[in-house]
Amino acid sequence: MTPETVLTIGQRALEMTLMLAAPMLITGLLIGLLVGIFQAATQINEMTLSFIPKLLGAAAMLVMVGPWMLKELVGYTRALIESIPSLVG
Repeated sequence: MTPETVLTIGQRALEMTLMLAAPMLITGLLIGLLVGIFQAATQINEMTLSFIPKLLGAAAMLVMVGPWMLKELVGYTRALIESIPSLVG
């Protein structure tokens, strides 16, 4: 196994991690922004106010994109496992 192969596998793993985490992170970011704007407009300074909407948004996003995330992860894992014989020999 060459250093280039290791770097390629690592790069692909990081890309997969970013791709799978992006929907959840973007949802949390947008909900946090909306709650922050609401808090600024109403002058409600409650730190825990954004927790429940973020939690509900993350759960809803997981329900919506969960099957796609699982399909991508299984495909990546399968390709990685199938490439082991060519990496060793």
